[in-house]
Amino acid sequence: MPIIKSVKGTSPSIPQNCFIAENATIVGDVTMGDQCSVWFNAVIRGDVHYIKMGDKVNVQDGAVIHATYQKSPTNIGNNVSIGHNAIVHGCTIHNNVLIGMGSIVMDDCIVESNSIIAAGAVVTQNTRVEAGSIYAGVPAKKVKDISKDLISGEIDRIANNYVKYSSWFKDH
Repeated sequence: MPIIKSVKGTSPSIPQNCFIAENATIVGDVTMGDQCSVWFNAVIRGDVHYIKMGDKVNVQDGAVIHATYQKSPTNIGNNVSIGHNAIVHGCTIHNNVLIGMGSIVMDDCIVESNSIIAAGAVVTQNTRVEAGSIYAGVPAKKVKDISKDLISGEIDRIANNYVKYSSWFKDH
């Protein structure tokens, strides 16, 4: 069973159609939308501020979502993939975004829609990622604009695949 825990009287809100892996942890003020998935060893910790997630958000293996006490909540839009071992902390992620494996998005960042944060990138505090762009590196900088093919071929494909993958686990 996953660890789903109340903190200071606030419990996570998780729709029935979400998949939560057996060793995932979700605590406190966390609100999830429909068709989300939280994979093995992922942690979503809404103990110091709220975390809101839209529909079709997948939080892949080992990823951590947290916030900053009394300062920076975490807001995540629809159709967002948070890659393996990524850290999303006290920031805003708009719709149709891919956060690459092992990347870090820090406090008070805004990642606008139809964007990709490359694997291993570090998006430093207060950075605004332009809509329709790819940011990479340490610290992360814009490397190019996203094509329509990349939006459907990567961002949409991955989010839709994780809805499919989670169905494999819910059926058994």
